[in-house]
Amino acid sequence: MEEFSPERRSGCGILNAVFGKRNFWPRRTTSTGSLHIINNNNNVINDKTAANSNTKRRRSGSDETEFFGPEAPPLKPSVKSVPNHPKPHQQNLVQKPVVEPSRATTTATQGYGNGNLGRKVPKETISISGELESMIVDHQKSKGNSNLLRASSSNMMIYGNLGNLRQPAAGGNTTTNSYSVAKDNVSTPNGKYPNTVMGNVVKKPVEEKRKEEQQPASLCRALSTRMDPEQLKFMGNEDYKNGRFGEALALYEAAIAIDPNKASYRSNKSAALAALGRVLEAVFECREAIKIEPHYHRAHHRLANLYLRLGDVEKAIYHYKHAGLEADQDDIAKARTVRTHLNKCTEAKRRRDWNSLLKESDSAINDGADSAPQIFALKAEALLKLHRHQDADKTLLGGPIFNFDDLNKYFGPIGNANLLVVRAQVDMAAGRFDEALGAIQRAVKLDPNNKEANTVMRKARAVAAARSNGNEHFKASKFSEACLAYVEGLEHDPHNAVLLCNRAACWSKLGHLEKAVDDCTHALNLRPAYTKARLRRADCNFKMKKWEASIQDYTILVKETPDNEEVKKGLSQAQMQLNKQNGEVV
Repeated sequence: MEEFSPERRSGCGILNAVFGKRNFWPRRTTSTGSLHIINNNNNVINDKTAANSNTKRRRSGSDETEFFGPEAPPLKPSVKSVPNHPKPHQQNLVQKPVVEPSRATTTATQGYGNGNLGRKVPKETISISGELESMIVDHQKSKGNSNLLRASSSNMMIYGNLGNLRQPAAGGNTTTNSYSVAKDNVSTPNGKYPNTVMGNVVKKPVEEKRKEEQQPASLCRALSTRMDPEQLKFMGNEDYKNGRFGEALALYEAAIAIDPNKASYRSNKSAALAALGRVLEAVFECREAIKIEPHYHRAHHRLANLYLRLGDVEKAIYHYKHAGLEADQDDIAKARTVRTHLNKCTEAKRRRDWNSLLKESDSAINDGADSAPQIFALKAEALLKLHRHQDADKTLLGGPIFNFDDLNKYFGPIGNANLLVVRAQVDMAAGRFDEALGAIQRAVKLDPNNKEANTVMRKARAVAAARSNGNEHFKASKFSEACLAYVEGLEHDPHNAVLLCNRAACWSKLGHLEKAVDDCTHALNLRPAYTKARLRRADCNFKMKKWEASIQDYTILVKETPDNEEVKKGLSQAQMQLNKQNGEVV
């Protein structure tokens, strides 16, 4: 990850970036230092006095200045003891000595505090942070609660995060932070406050606290910073190191929204995308980083690794060579090894040596090309040709899944069409006829001159139509017609497990149990986990009084579907019949 730079950059546009909109709020030039301040005695402090106080605060303590950023921290109200006889309008508020918080302070001067302390400041003079506070407060009121407290002139903190405030002791006499917000004294029928108000500290119900703890951590942290893009990158780096890649990605994107021409932000976003499995998007982002900074060695190395994972070996070697000290000879040697496997894959496919193709594609994946869809497609194609349909389906399901548009952008229409041809064949072998038709239609649209795609299209349409016709006849108890329909489909695809299993059902209904068993066995050779075919074979063997064969299938089915009562019953009956045959007492 990129090193955090201490250089600070201002940019209140991050608020717009965090909330997903640009120019959401107009800029405000008025700061809290120019507003009238009301002290604890309800006296107005003029602008000059406030400015002097701000100047003093700027000179005190580097830690506090660093926390609040380039602007000075807000004023700290003076401590004043409470009179022995409070005025009538102060009876519900007990004044407490001020305890300075360690990280966040507040100003009760924006006009959002207790209505008895002064007039509200006109909205047009409120700063961006004040407008943000107003919007959040309105949102909370609309939901019937208020989980946010004002922490400073530019910071918002969730109530549950104010861990540096002292908590009240029993009786409410303990010293508390005077910046806390007092709840309105709304009594209930039993004479008690709904949220148990003690002094000016509000005790929140357990359910509300749980809700507060579930607030997005990165958003809360972003709102409690000065929104400097370098700070956002630093926070993203911390999330990335801790495995919170989604939060890291959001923070990098927020930094890019402020400064889109910083290469390190793009490179870090690429790393987060890759960690989330979005490898193609990571490539596009890393390319942008190199466009901004052509000699950015780390970005070259990162892009080379991504190209290697995608099986684009020549590009990977090129960027390794431009990565400076970030890359070494082992990286280039690894890329060359993958290139050797890919060359052998090309030769094996040309010779239609499916076993060699399976071996070399597997080696390429294991040696680094673990996100290359074209290599997974080669492996799936080899498995299809070897009549291992279940393994082919498992290969594509376990391979990378990318967005259709991203595939078009990276591989181009012709490359994407080739991938879709293999996908359609796997879907058809697995009995997903609608998905197969959809995939092959997109392939033909992308590459109309693709002969293989057009051949697969005709085959998929014929098989889907035959299966649909056969199902209609079977539902109407026209088993002979249904059998003929499935036979027609098998002429186009002799090794389709679904059509074989369906034809076995027709043979069973017509009394041809041996033919039914043969079709089920063929289907199970293609797809060993095809439950329907195994159950049908177990039933046919039971009817032919082949108890041992029936028990063998039922035993496998019980392990695969332990909650299936029909399977348990079939196994029990087959075992009972075998015991009778062997002369055992049942």
